[in-house]
Amino acid sequence: SNRIRMWTRRLLSATGTGGAIRTYVSRAHPKPIPEFPISQAIETVLKDAEQRRIKREERWETKKLRIQPTPDGEEATPYRNQDETMEVALNLNIDPRKPGQALRGSLSLPHGTGKKMTVLVFTADDAQQQTALDSGAAYAGGKSLVQDVMEGRVPLDNIQRILATADAMPLVKSAARLLGPKGLMPNAKVGTLLKEGQDISKAVQEQLAGQAQYRTDKNGIVHLGIGRYSMGHEKLQENLRFFFSSLWEAKPESYGKGKKKAGGGKQKKAGAKAKYFLRAFLTSSQQKGSIKVDVRTIEPTSPFFMIEVPK
Repeated sequence: SNRIRMWTRRLLSATGTGGAIRTYVSRAHPKPIPEFPISQAIETVLKDAEQRRIKREERWETKKLRIQPTPDGEEATPYRNQDETMEVALNLNIDPRKPGQALRGSLSLPHGTGKKMTVLVFTADDAQQQTALDSGAAYAGGKSLVQDVMEGRVPLDNIQRILATADAMPLVKSAARLLGPKGLMPNAKVGTLLKEGQDISKAVQEQLAGQAQYRTDKNGIVHLGIGRYSMGHEKLQENLRFFFSSLWEAKPESYGKGKKKAGGGKQKKAGAKAKYFLRAFLTSSQQKGSIKVDVRTIEPTSPFFMIEVPK
């Protein structure tokens, strides 16, 4: 019949030279992204980073680069490896627009982030200034240091963290327009505004060790550099374990995306079956694309937390 002939023509038109039917994926029904257990995802990212490192080294060691003189006539320096950063993106079932759901804080990862930090400390006490300098701070001072920062004598481009004691905050506020856009304004939520009596030496050392700061974006996603490629699988996995556990402990009492219910009533608590971790991805600072992680292997309450999922 005509219907049979029509479907025959369609089938033949969709068939390639090898006889196999071409696969077609519509935008409305895309192929599902494969998910990997967290351990396998780490291994995949590290393997890709190692391949990029080898290729970079091979390009550098070509004969053309070895014999080519530098502009100043000096010999070319040996290859300097780029230590890539492993990054995690965790999509939480929260709406930062709702009160109590915007998460922000700091984490002292077990093995640090691998990033070298330069710390500046604002404090009006002379003894604490000396303690901060002895602990590794690059700068420490009070009113005169604030003035140096505002007038550009102390460049902020090389400063990663600024700590301040409570007695120095009235002075620091005068530089808020300069520090705020750079994300350097001391804040109690991330541990850079020190409480009265807090050990300033310990605070400086924690920042130098690479204390990581996190906050949710407008979509409820937390992005964080979890460590360097050179750390290896075991240390990176321990950092990730600490990160996921800390975010789970910071879970709001009430959470969930979507519009508020009409009536203006109080927000209901999330149900027992409501998911908190929605999606997670791992990538590297120079990697194209990312690896989707099986959420069951990153939830601290899951029996598969940080292990393989049996098939």
